[in-house]
Amino acid sequence: MSKALVTGGLGFLGYHLSVRLLAAGFEVHALDNGRRGSIDDAVERLCADRRYRLTLGDVSDPQTFGGLDDGYTHVFHMAAIVGVSNVAAEPFRVLVENTTTLLRVISWARGQSALQRLVFPSTSEVYAGTLEAFSMPIPTPEDTPLAVADMDRPRTSYMLSKIYGEALCGFSGLPCTIIRPHNIYGPRMGSAHVIPELLERAHRAPEGGTLTVYSPSHTRTFCYVDDAVELVVRLATSPDGIGRTFNVGSTDHETPIARLGELVARTVGKRLTLAFGPDTEGSPARRVPDVGAAVSVARFMPETPLADGLRRTYAWYRAHAFGSAAAA
Repeated sequence: MSKALVTGGLGFLGYHLSVRLLAAGFEVHALDNGRRGSIDDAVERLCADRRYRLTLGDVSDPQTFGGLDDGYTHVFHMAAIVGVSNVAAEPFRVLVENTTTLLRVISWARGQSALQRLVFPSTSEVYAGTLEAFSMPIPTPEDTPLAVADMDRPRTSYMLSKIYGEALCGFSGLPCTIIRPHNIYGPRMGSAHVIPELLERAHRAPEGGTLTVYSPSHTRTFCYVDDAVELVVRLATSPDGIGRTFNVGSTDHETPIARLGELVARTVGKRLTLAFGPDTEGSPARRVPDVGAAVSVARFMPETPLADGLRRTYAWYRAHAFGSAAAA
């Protein structure tokens, strides 16, 4: 039986990845510090599966890996300091912890006798400097030259930690696959993202009220989380994924954020008037990945329509996060 370690296993991608790995027949060991992810009914159901084990521990603690045994075939290092607010508040900590935790994972993984793959999630932010300073093809392929954004911006620290992480994996001597997620959404993704933010504002707005949309002319392609983790698992288990970097997301259906606001209002089932706010600082005007390489290796195309994914996401947030609003 294949055996996977998922650091950050209670996080957004870590949780959904664990569910998909169990469905694929893996034994799954999730490791998480419990600061962002929660142990809810869904996690408790995973814990009832004898093939699933959850350890509450900090990847930044050198002693954490001392309690792990041998025999892991796949390691998914999903743990990291993420989120614009966290990055802006503590850029030095982002650089240090995102780098040192990856180094600990690499050092430990080198001692695994059965290791077939180390998967490292980078970020779509690695393209931000290139987009600002040079022309960049859109959809954007993985071989696009990378440029560093303004070093004075705290937000650049996250990009730097991921670019350096890609280099560490590439020179580690381990069988690695690097993924660059692009606008993945779905249940359990937290609140500091455009889709849950719009869903909550629409949910709490009165019928006939106003829904404010920021960066309305900016465009994105969105990928539902089930499609994203399907791509990741297939890339992690394909021999053709070793030593390569893949965009993970969707190339199709580039959507203006203003249009996303309309879809959100329809999803929530209210007549709302859209009001347009200013562009969010640091937000690129377009972000569309070329996912042809991932689709070719994985033999899978993201297939969930945005309207369907929004309905599933809203159903989860309404039941677990938003509570009952007086106007809802």
